[in-house]
Amino acid sequence: MSAPANSTTRNTAAVLARYMAVPLPENVVQAEYIWIGGSGVDIRSKTKTLDFVPTSPDELPMWNFDGSSTKQAPGEDSEVLLKPVYMTPDPFRGGNNKLVLCETLLPDGTPAKANHRALAKALFDRSLESRPWFGMEQEYTLYGPDGVTPLGWPKAAFPEPQGPYYCGVGGRAAHGRAIVEAHYRLCLAAGLKISGINAEVMPGQWEFQVGPVEGIEAGDQMWIARYILHRLSEDFGVSVSLSNKPVEGDWNGAGCHCNFSTSEMRAEGGYKVIMDTMSKLEAKHAEHMALYGEGNDKRMTGAHETASFDKFSYGVANRGASIRIPRTTEADGKGYLEDRRPGANADMYQVTSKIFETCAL
Repeated sequence: MSAPANSTTRNTAAVLARYMAVPLPENVVQAEYIWIGGSGVDIRSKTKTLDFVPTSPDELPMWNFDGSSTKQAPGEDSEVLLKPVYMTPDPFRGGNNKLVLCETLLPDGTPAKANHRALAKALFDRSLESRPWFGMEQEYTLYGPDGVTPLGWPKAAFPEPQGPYYCGVGGRAAHGRAIVEAHYRLCLAAGLKISGINAEVMPGQWEFQVGPVEGIEAGDQMWIARYILHRLSEDFGVSVSLSNKPVEGDWNGAGCHCNFSTSEMRAEGGYKVIMDTMSKLEAKHAEHMALYGEGNDKRMTGAHETASFDKFSYGVANRGASIRIPRTTEADGKGYLEDRRPGANADMYQVTSKIFETCAL
């Protein structure tokens, strides 16, 4: 017979809540410094105590970390600098506490491995008058405690075929809704422009949308939203996968579709501007695909609402094309386009800046 559950473990959440309710001194702030690790997908963080309430990331001190443990520096010269660039309220700790997104820099000030924000910002700064808007659709898959079985899947077997799960409701169709709802609420509390959620085509798979957000802030908000999702998974005893093809076979992959427009596209006559970008996007297709996520070729097979990985295509209301042009954009003669090629694990700094560079620069 297994040993009874330890009462301390069983009541951890209640005990922690009691301690988290202890008030902090007036000007004491816990700042969670967040950065992207060397793989370009992993998220790291650590906490710094401040003796003031910051109103801008520019007020925050630089910090550093052991880059040899994140594959961003050698052991003999391991310090990598953290430069605060974006700040939100901390929805986990509450109060005046902050989430602080950071760029990673080498001692000479150059970007460290996987810091794609610096180049992205330089590109956006070249044409601020374009006012590029992005709306990002982040798909992800929730796994159970074993890290192997997606939520709602029987162990070592398959669930019913796809069909009832997309935007599904009910215990047999929607798996993990509590986590999704909690994430939605925390993102709103953090001040992110999260615009919606829905269950996706594969069971255990969900999506949240962020936007419209302008320029470099699109990548900033997406990385904070990803951090909140991964951090939240600790409390629910699940894991989050951004794999582009989480389950082999006749199952949908996971993408991060990116809706895009400039001030010119949103103005009268913008539809022609949008159509003129198709030849530009086609000419740069291979360059885009190289930046759109690891393993994206397994997802983009031409099936499961994807286009071919190797061939560019576009069409009105066509979810099997590289670029979908919404019916409303066609009808209004202005609006936006949707790039359906980015994979779930793509770095949205690279995605948004590449789309902007190709279409607007």
